[in-house]
Amino acid sequence: MSSDQPTPEQHEVPERREITVRRAPKYVPFLILGGLVGFAAAAVIAFALPGDASYDRGSVYGFFMVPCAAAGVILGAIAALVLDRTSVRRARRGVVEAVPDAAEETGDDGDGGAGPRS
Repeated sequence: MSSDQPTPEQHEVPERREITVRRAPKYVPFLILGGLVGFAAAAVIAFALPGDASYDRGSVYGFFMVPCAAAGVILGAIAALVLDRTSVRRARRGVVEAVPDAAEETGDDGDGGAGPRS
């Protein structure tokens, strides 16, 4: 009897699992974009609006940069969370089956048929 003959132990029933598929946003780009919008808002506050002549516009920009950037990051995080919650509502269910690897079926160990090396 050849060892290539399948035995009942080798043929397993594929495992079926139910999964949820959804498109979730990446949080880091939202946080970075929020921070950049905060920097831009601080620049508008410092350079476009009329200000007191006793303060340098660069120092005003520095003062407003930190709170505006922090507010932008927070707003970016809130936007990402809102989009994440809407993606949960739009999620779809699916069924997947485990497929055995091709290397296991053919007996190939991934070396291209070269065999053992010395």
